[in-house]
Amino acid sequence: MRDIRYVVLHAPGPNWKAGVPFTQQDGVQGHVAHFHGLLESGKLQMGGPFLDERAGGMMIPAEGLAEAEIVAFAESDPAVGSGLLTVSVRPWLVGMQR
Repeated sequence: MRDIRYVVLHAPGPNWKAGVPFTQQDGVQGHVAHFHGLLESGKLQMGGPFLDERAGGMMIPAEGLAEAEIVAFAESDPAVGSGLLTVSVRPWLVGMQR
């Protein structure tokens, strides 16, 4: 059976302040809390910010979650709703793992 995950990708939205560290962006704590809930429920395997100048981040849900569930969760992120971040969800085949 193939392990297909629906990876959540974030990019700076229209309300992202260029030059301001991600930890100091207005609304980023709500974003972190939103995804922490997914982590605590066992539905998020890992996630975090990119550390280059393009910013944004990536979340890798646990195996077996439906695309519709991930899309709905990602789109209900308060940082997406506020315009701090944009979000896209892409299907990803786990080709290698330990």
